[in-house]
Amino acid sequence: MFAAIVFLPLLGAIIAGFFGRIIGDRAAQLVTCALMLVSMALSIVVFIDVALGGNARTVELFTWFQSGAMDVSWALRVDTLTAVMLIVVTVVSSMVHVYSIGYMSHDHSIPRFMAYLSLFTFFMLMLVTADNLVQMFFGWEGVGLASYLLIGFWYHKDSANDASIKAFLVNRVGDFGFMLGIFGCFLLFDTVVFDELFQAAPGAVGQKIDFLGMQLDALTTVCLLLFVGAMGKSAQFILHTWLPDAMEGPTPVSALIHAATMVTAGVFMVSRLSPMFEYAPMALEVVTFLGAITAIFAATVGLTQTDIKRVIAYSTCSQLGYMFFAIGVSAYSAAIFHLMTHAFFKALLFLGAGSVIHAMSNEQDMRKMGGIWKLIPLTYGLMWIGSLALAGVPFFAGFYSKDMILESAFAAGTPIGHFAFWLGIAAAVLTAFYSWRLLLLTFHGKPRADHHTMEHVHESPKVMTIPLIVLAIGAIFAGFVGYESFVGDGREAFWGASIFVMEGRDVIEAAHHVPLWVKLLPILAGVVGIGGAYYVYMLRPGTAEAIANQWRPLYLFLLNKWYIDELYDFLFVRPVRWIGRVLWKQGDGRIIDGFGPDGVALTTRLLAQRTALLQSGYLYHYAFAMLIGVVVLVTWYVFSRMA
Repeated sequence: MFAAIVFLPLLGAIIAGFFGRIIGDRAAQLVTCALMLVSMALSIVVFIDVALGGNARTVELFTWFQSGAMDVSWALRVDTLTAVMLIVVTVVSSMVHVYSIGYMSHDHSIPRFMAYLSLFTFFMLMLVTADNLVQMFFGWEGVGLASYLLIGFWYHKDSANDASIKAFLVNRVGDFGFMLGIFGCFLLFDTVVFDELFQAAPGAVGQKIDFLGMQLDALTTVCLLLFVGAMGKSAQFILHTWLPDAMEGPTPVSALIHAATMVTAGVFMVSRLSPMFEYAPMALEVVTFLGAITAIFAATVGLTQTDIKRVIAYSTCSQLGYMFFAIGVSAYSAAIFHLMTHAFFKALLFLGAGSVIHAMSNEQDMRKMGGIWKLIPLTYGLMWIGSLALAGVPFFAGFYSKDMILESAFAAGTPIGHFAFWLGIAAAVLTAFYSWRLLLLTFHGKPRADHHTMEHVHESPKVMTIPLIVLAIGAIFAGFVGYESFVGDGREAFWGASIFVMEGRDVIEAAHHVPLWVKLLPILAGVVGIGGAYYVYMLRPGTAEAIANQWRPLYLFLLNKWYIDELYDFLFVRPVRWIGRVLWKQGDGRIIDGFGPDGVALTTRLLAQRTALLQSGYLYHYAFAMLIGVVVLVTWYVFSRMA
């Protein structure tokens, strides 16, 4: 059963990818969706058996390779953490597969698209069921490949090609850190198998490694390198720049990869490695700091974006920041809880945005929308549900998970914990504000689209709205249903050994006893954000433009995403381009080609031209040349005899 969950999507990808033209578009859609739905059903069974029944196990399929001391098996590790991720991945992926039948109905490469979706799902399932770091890295790189293919799916668009390349390159930076972390684990522990790593981790405390003459704490260094990989995949500050540009891919891609599954791989990976990170407190502080910075950074940028998908993309980036600073204060279960609830409401928001784009004839600019809520009431209502969950309004899913993260950060009682708490509160205000800015600009006010577009606004077909309704149910009830098991009194029995927290660092327990104002502040933050958006965009239209003009430098700073892309362009892109041009023009062109192919060709041509001058056609010229030859031969003969 475990193998079927993982490999059924791969089977669907093979059928749709290699035989799609033979079986046709509809058959490719039906095969991939059917196999995905079967995988989802089996995942639910596994969740009940493993997470609720406590029957965690590891199924070894075969020995992958052996090299010296490294013995790597291909095994499926299924514990509570895996079971939760199986539910998230298969449910969201199944809904996206079904939704894509309607959304991509007019595309000319439907089998290829469905094959890519199923291929991604297979790699993601491989990642979350991995029993060792090498197997996890296989899935890790696989989802990176699938992401590249899906972002650049519309390869006829230069922007899509550029975005896919950017995502691929930025993730390679993170993946290089991940590889170094894997090498470091093998160097320290002589193994990459999780159980063996976790048993050996306490013994590595205090060990040092020599690097460039510096004595570094070995476990902290390894954990930080592994976290660099998580930063790239989960779009944390510094390595976040690929995520907004990835919106160039079709909207179902955004929902599947860049909202609910692939971008949460880093959160899952660090949570899986909690028995190592718990013994590296400095690494956890770095995780907390960068998570908090990411949360506030992405929230501020989301205030100024006008592309409906980019607003939701920056929201994803911000919510991932919440998950990481929860991990940093050892609230792993709260992070995974928010990962699960976030998957439902963020996928709902992305697919809801796709429904809006579908209704608006592929328009994505919110400034060209407005006045459509009566025309697409179902999509409008579902977007409200997703936004309420995102803003943490009681009693939607986000209220339970995000508030627990904030309470845990405060309960940690450390300066870095309080730093994350207050930045998280500020981000909560901004999240509610930009969420309702999106709703008001998209659905309310006077129509700003042209007459032709407004004439064709229509509700999406059932094949698109039914997946939205399923996700909306999760966005409403997932928090309430999962609270007790994930972060309540039953969490220890629920998580078992899949998450490790050192004795004396149970911030989840402490979070239940924080002062009342700490529990009420996130709710107040949401109310303030929603009220502020309503005032600016409904009660006082034009206020946003006035604020932007009055605070022009700040507005441009946020609009240009803190100028991070421009900074990278200055520090890396331009120097590399200059070096490449110098090596091309001077090194390759002038030196290598100049002395090599071009030089030989030029010398040959000049010699041929000089030799051709001797072919004058006059007999006395040839006789003179023969005489000179005779003189040279006689001279050589005479001197050789004298010697």
